[in-house]
Amino acid sequence: MGYSFFLYILLAILPSYIWLLFFLREDKNPEPNLRVLKIFLLGILSTIPVFLIERYSLNILEKIALFPPLTLFLRFFVAIALVEELFKYLVVRIGVLRKPDFDEPIDAPLYMMVAALGFAAAENILVFSSQEFEIFYGPYLLAMARFLGATLLHALCAGILGYFLAISFWKIKRRKLFFGLGLTSATLLHGFYNFFIMKTEGLVQIFGPVILLAGTIFIIFLAFKKLKKLKSVCLFELPSVT
Repeated sequence: MGYSFFLYILLAILPSYIWLLFFLREDKNPEPNLRVLKIFLLGILSTIPVFLIERYSLNILEKIALFPPLTLFLRFFVAIALVEELFKYLVVRIGVLRKPDFDEPIDAPLYMMVAALGFAAAENILVFSSQEFEIFYGPYLLAMARFLGATLLHALCAGILGYFLAISFWKIKRRKLFFGLGLTSATLLHGFYNFFIMKTEGLVQIFGPVILLAGTIFIIFLAFKKLKKLKSVCLFELPSVT
């Protein structure tokens, strides 16, 4: 293992680490470092079942003849986006959702983002290992592109779902509805982003993702502001959690 190997690993993880520090600053009562690390690592591990499911699903879509727009929808919005957003949620549900320190509304989007950034770190490592940085004229430009693009996307999608998840704890009678809205919103954002960067060209390929990310950042900080005004609750004492 040479110097380049460790450099690529560092550059792959760095985008997630920077965004992690940035978003965790929103929590006035910082979460336990070990808990954050655990969720981050579980996010990394979640890429294993996700990539297996995605590969199996995409192989099936290649073998069956469907109306092309339907195939594109199933590929970008179901086989990829929905699967990834659902597993990020499962990481939080299994790893922290019923723990005593999960006691503030803002914890939901923050832990979702931690899981997503772990997922993104593993994805970045795979991208670097495929030598994709040659397209970006070097590993540093690729790291910057991942920092401003895919890594941020994963965090924002998870944050959107986390916001609706937090709201669902206070809207008990409509808990499943709010969770469904969150999962749908995150999936659509993720799917449209992938569609823009993979299936469009020119200005649409550039400004489509930029507008999506910029608009979602604005929404996320409005959501954080709203959640900070809600009272704390010990979620592990609730009789059931979505």
